[in-house]
Amino acid sequence: MNNYLNSEEEKLDPLVSPLLAPNLAGLPAAFIITAEYDALRDEGEGYGERLREAGVTVAVKRYEGMIHEFIRWPFDESKRALGDATDALRAAFGL
Repeated sequence: MNNYLNSEEEKLDPLVSPLLAPNLAGLPAAFIITAEYDALRDEGEGYGERLREAGVTVAVKRYEGMIHEFIRWPFDESKRALGDATDALRAAFGL
C-alpha cells in the first residue's frame, strides 16, 4: 500500500477499499474472482458477502491452486476465469 497511497488515513477510505464502505446497497451486480493463494482472497470474498447482505446480486468464484494476478498468466484456470468473466458480462448486458 505504501506504493500507491499518500497517507495511513487513506487505508481506511472506502474509495481505496470498497469493503470499508458503510453501505453497499444499490451497487450493480458483481462477479468477483479470487485465487486460493492470494493475500487479498479473504477481502475479496468478504466484499462479496457484504454485497450479498446489501441485496446486490453477486457471484464469487475462487480458483483453487491459483496465485494473485493468475489471470495474466497462461494457466488453464486463467482461461477458465476469463471465460467465466466473459459469461458474467454477457449475462449482465443481456447478451
